[in-house]
Amino acid sequence: MVPGMSITNSSREGTVPDLVTSEAQLEAIYGLPAGPAVIKEIDHISEHYRRFIEISPFVILATAGPEGLDCTPRGDPAGFVRVVDSRTVMLPDRRGNNRIDSLRNIVRDPRIALLFLIPGVGRTLRINGRAVISIDRDLCESFTMEGKVPRSVIVVTAESVYTQCPKALVRSRLWDPSLHVDESSSLPSSGTIMKSLQKGFDGESYDRDYPQRLKETIY
Repeated sequence: MVPGMSITNSSREGTVPDLVTSEAQLEAIYGLPAGPAVIKEIDHISEHYRRFIEISPFVILATAGPEGLDCTPRGDPAGFVRVVDSRTVMLPDRRGNNRIDSLRNIVRDPRIALLFLIPGVGRTLRINGRAVISIDRDLCESFTMEGKVPRSVIVVTAESVYTQCPKALVRSRLWDPSLHVDESSSLPSSGTIMKSLQKGFDGESYDRDYPQRLKETIY
């Protein structure tokens, strides 16, 4: 249950009461955006917004498809997302697990959203737009990293660009080193999770071999 939320038995067990079901209700509760919240949204990548992209080493990419939504992290050295012009950015599709959920979505529904984060910075940058997938050889080779060429490049046409205020990162204290979690002692390992999901899976070997496997398959 979400802290602070009370769930009552209105018509059936587990029913959440007082649901908001229209934009009119939302606007009555929250009002309409004004001032900086509106001014900062533009339909192109300004020089100021370009700087956010150029020094960000991490972006969250969201897509939509017939099966639903997908959200995936993408990261590389700062500048890995290339600003081509005031409406276009490109990012390489690095080696992964071959699920290619984002790519499957893009070829069926071009809508895309990007959220750029910069370590230590509270503000984030958002780009909403449409994407296509290019396998142009020269373009892919221009994104070569450690001798490895990406199989494709995601080309995004920006339609809405704006910064997000730092409230969420301030509240979460995301960049506070004193709150960093020791993963090995606080969370189940990937091998442990998969062993619980598939009978006979050798989770111990998976975890033991992963550091070397990561080095060999990072690009």
